[in-house]
Amino acid sequence: MIEILTPAEVERARETGALVADILQTMKSRARVGTNLLEIDEWTRQMIVDAGAESCYVDYAPSFGRGPFGHYICTSVNDAVLHGLPHDYALADGDLVSLDLAVLKGGVAADSAISFVVGNARPQESVALIEATEQALAAGIAAAGPSARIGDLSSAIGTVLADAGYPINLEFGGHGIGSTMHQDPHIPNAGRAGRGYRLRPGLLLALEPWVMLDTDVLVTDADGWTLRSATGSRTAHSEHTIAITADGAEVLTLPSGR
Repeated sequence: MIEILTPAEVERARETGALVADILQTMKSRARVGTNLLEIDEWTRQMIVDAGAESCYVDYAPSFGRGPFGHYICTSVNDAVLHGLPHDYALADGDLVSLDLAVLKGGVAADSAISFVVGNARPQESVALIEATEQALAAGIAAAGPSARIGDLSSAIGTVLADAGYPINLEFGGHGIGSTMHQDPHIPNAGRAGRGYRLRPGLLLALEPWVMLDTDVLVTDADGWTLRSATGSRTAHSEHTIAITADGAEVLTLPSGR
């Protein structure tokens, strides 16, 4: 299903997006050496409840997971890149953390992900991975608008990732979003410009470039959810929810002040 939102629904999506951004930035500020992933999950739960919102994850049970997910935020560390199931792990100096969060409020969902390094150690490969996904995300957003096609966004994202030298996995990518978290159209992280569905004002998309340092092969952890790089290499993930407007794209999940 491809859902086109009304102006009133887009306005509610702005509120949901601001909440998602606020929670992610709060979790980033609280994540330090010694912080447990289960603490991050509990803090996220409390912020969702306090906002009168609903988790898109806790009851999520897709075909590719061992559902229901049972937690409120995805916490992926180092070689984990997607769907990281919170568990009893204390963050260490230099860990690369990716947090992915989707929330429903006012009948509209928003989805975003950030990656960052914890502590004082800043391995260059981690910094480069994060920067590549952020730059690819910015390129995908810049390519979006009412005259663009899905392939334009995929091509823009994939060009940045490929130019940075990273293999690109096409199993998981961006997606439509609206009254539910995952909708059509699928947005691969590489593709051919000029192809695919033509974007329309009122369409919400979650763009999410992610990479692994030296492989495009994923393996599923024993928990049935967490996806890791097959080589054990580091990974990174960045995501924003955007709304297609009459003259471009509006980012709904930017942190306050940006």
